[in-house]
Amino acid sequence: MDMKTSGMGGNCPFSGRDGGVRALLGRTNRDWWPDALQLDILTQNGTSPDPMGPDYDYAEAFKQLDYQALKADLHALMTDSQPWWPADYGHYGPFFIRMAWHSAGTYRTADGRGGSSSGQQRFAPLNSWPDNGNLDKARRLLWPIKQKYGKHISWADLFILTGNVAIESMGGPVFGFGGGRADVFEPERDVYWGTEEEWVDTGAETRIQPDKGWELEAPLAAIQMGLIYVNPEGPGGVPDPLQSARDMRITFERMAMNDEETVALTAGGHAFGKAHGAVPPDQLSGAPESEALHLMGFGWATDAEQIERGHITTSGIEGAWTPNPTQWGGDYFRLLFKYDYELVRSPAGAQQWQPINPDPEDMAPDARDPSKKVPTMMTTADMALKMDPEYRKISERFRDDQAALDDAFARAWFKLTHRDMGPKVRYLGPEVPAEDLIWQDPVPAGSKPSDAAVEAFKSAILASGLPMSALVKAAWASASTYRRSDHRGGANGARVRLAPQKDWAVNDPAELATVLAKIEELRGELSVADAIVLAGSAAVEKAARDAGFDVSVPFLGGRGDASDEQTDAESFEPLEPRADAFRNYLATKQTVKTEEIMLDRAHLLGLSIPQMAVLVAGLRVLGANAGNSSKGVLTDRPGLLTNDFFVNLLDMRTAWKTVDESGDEEFVGTDRATGETRWHATRTDLVFGSNSQLRAVSEVYAEHGNELKFVQDFIAAWVKVMNADRFDVK
Repeated sequence: MDMKTSGMGGNCPFSGRDGGVRALLGRTNRDWWPDALQLDILTQNGTSPDPMGPDYDYAEAFKQLDYQALKADLHALMTDSQPWWPADYGHYGPFFIRMAWHSAGTYRTADGRGGSSSGQQRFAPLNSWPDNGNLDKARRLLWPIKQKYGKHISWADLFILTGNVAIESMGGPVFGFGGGRADVFEPERDVYWGTEEEWVDTGAETRIQPDKGWELEAPLAAIQMGLIYVNPEGPGGVPDPLQSARDMRITFERMAMNDEETVALTAGGHAFGKAHGAVPPDQLSGAPESEALHLMGFGWATDAEQIERGHITTSGIEGAWTPNPTQWGGDYFRLLFKYDYELVRSPAGAQQWQPINPDPEDMAPDARDPSKKVPTMMTTADMALKMDPEYRKISERFRDDQAALDDAFARAWFKLTHRDMGPKVRYLGPEVPAEDLIWQDPVPAGSKPSDAAVEAFKSAILASGLPMSALVKAAWASASTYRRSDHRGGANGARVRLAPQKDWAVNDPAELATVLAKIEELRGELSVADAIVLAGSAAVEKAARDAGFDVSVPFLGGRGDASDEQTDAESFEPLEPRADAFRNYLATKQTVKTEEIMLDRAHLLGLSIPQMAVLVAGLRVLGANAGNSSKGVLTDRPGLLTNDFFVNLLDMRTAWKTVDESGDEEFVGTDRATGETRWHATRTDLVFGSNSQLRAVSEVYAEHGNELKFVQDFIAAWVKVMNADRFDVK
């Protein structure tokens, strides 16, 4: 199994070592494969329609799945070796574990992107990353089963379930499985994988180089382009176990794993199978995305004779970690600590570690001929578990306590493969664990308040004397943390009242505490989570009616309230905005333009361009800026829900210029005729007038006759954000 092991940094998600990284751009599929067929011309509204049609409901289809029959078929597949891709040791289990691991292992905490939730491993660039070498064959081995069960199992779920069955079939521990990952049918264009122009196997530099002052650029988690985690030979191919441990700790941390989980996953994954480096890599074919048409999506190892002989190279490292590569047990740690290891080279030229004078019983069988014995090996990343002091303590404990390793691996594997699915309410199937895990951000079930309670609270909070802007800000602070990438954040749970969110600078902690105290006093039978949203929505409704629009803001109750004990405070740190265009907040100047950060945040909220525009404009006139700043509040009647932001932004009587000390972040608008100062604004205000596409949208909302449309569209977008995490009613 060719695992290039790896896993939150404190940097802004858009920082870069060269100061010029544009995290929303990076390298694209067109850059890597300019001759590949481009289907963008046939997309509609920027996406490719789902061939299943608009009425298809994957959750309902999954509930009709014959789950046990599917698992039985997967168990049978494990030992049904096919001549076009023979199973090492007669068992595909290790191969499928690597497939599942690499499907899930792209997840990173900084922006919640990556992971297994949509089956992206089928598409470029992931299907052609060097680290995913030959997994094209794993997916084709699964095709007959996917074809058989059709709409009832997605590729995304099948990848992970197959990994679970593989572990079970070799006697390994499994904590559970939750389905619910719906497929997509095109590559994700919104994931920043880096800016390098070379893959890891062409000499690209490692992303961490302390001597050059390079830290791993967030939101990235892998150490080089084309890797899932770290280079198994060591940083940049240098076999230094301690430096490899440094890389592992950083990358696994960015994938939400602590030291114990890192050790358990590495050891558990390497208890199975082998790495492949039997021939020099120049004998291989290209990656699937660049290969000849007649190969039908296959790449890398494609020569039938070489495949039959086992002359396969993926990572370049050759050999098994244990003498029992298809059986779960404690051999990995036993061998790691039993022997001294020497540095050798594989037939493909990769550097690896081999035990000195191993006993015959500690030799591994040949993958094609079980009568032959070959030495086991360790990668530099494996040696890190022995050489790094903290990793060693954990490794020795697992060596001496198999039950502890069993439990730790099962839980870490479940976390690895489910981390991006969001709350447990989204899980489907008979093997969903009953236990609530803190990384699932558990929220107690709420109850829907009565209509009378809703109306009583609305009246009380509007008469409380609190500024309407403060109510809007509190609701937005609560709900706008939602990320559709990994379904974290949102208003459900009311974690805005808990650490660390209650202390985030963007949330104006003192003002927020006052609002939350009054909400607690007045909420009656409502949960705090419901009351926060309802207070903000009531303020929006009042602001619209005060502006002359007879509208209502829909409210959906039933949220629960999370406790401190149910909240892993440290894991919420990556959700803190360093820049938030919706509240005109910028902690410090970033290396990426603030309007690009705005687009990224809007995308994570699932907003369209018009929805983003009306929310920015509406929040401005409602006075929802962080710190109650006047920047971008382009209205003479703040507190009323009007289209004044767009009207005044596009008013040709105003001339704009930069505020000298701000560089290009803040601007002053003066009357062209008198020179009198009219407004102050930021980049994220002026971009709605300077960018041609955003201006076209702004013009619609600034036109006479569209005042009500603006209010209605704002309310619809507001409600969308308030309810973004309501999976219990979706």
